[in-house]
Amino acid sequence: MDSKEIITNLKGTILNNGTIYEENGTIYKEIEDLTKILNEIGSSVRAESPYQLLEKLKRAPIEGNGRYNECSWFEAANRIMTDLVILYGVKYLLDGKHNDKGADFYFKEYVVELGNKNENLHDIMAVENDKISLIGEAFNVATSLFNSKKRKSLDKLIKSAEELGNNPIKILIYNSDAGKPEPKENEYHITVKIEVDNQEIKAECDIHGSNLTPN
Repeated sequence: MDSKEIITNLKGTILNNGTIYEENGTIYKEIEDLTKILNEIGSSVRAESPYQLLEKLKRAPIEGNGRYNECSWFEAANRIMTDLVILYGVKYLLDGKHNDKGADFYFKEYVVELGNKNENLHDIMAVENDKISLIGEAFNVATSLFNSKKRKSLDKLIKSAEELGNNPIKILIYNSDAGKPEPKENEYHITVKIEVDNQEIKAECDIHGSNLTPN
């Protein structure tokens, strides 16, 4: 029985639109494909007035192909920026780089939901011994929204952990410039710093936990 079946059996319909990413698996291709989509999107929006510019950003579909081609610029920006944080954060975990910082957990695969459909219980989940052993939320926000988004995400994770009853690891993944990581017990924050170099997207990740030594 794979992770999708286990999670579905354990928690009803919490998994509707997830992708399983495994060590040495397809997540590298997913990042490559997303980079290609970004490079194919047009980089300018023409408007005759500030209002029309805002209107186009909110409503006009972006140019290009792929999973975002029916999204407005505003919606696409939110989805793409969050998807980048999720993909690079999960890649960091699959590569085991968090273990180098002293984190004592490792999962060979993660069930991930990209986009903003919110059909699954959480953005990131992992299974061990037929139990959901890790639950995570991801976001990419401005500093002004960080505390409220963090609180909302943590409240969701805490509620799920209580319902699951097996004290799963709680993970938050977010952009490194959002705010200061302040993880509590059995909680880890992964910060993702994304940079672009000649149309190549790169990311630097770091993990923060109450039991880990800060840099």
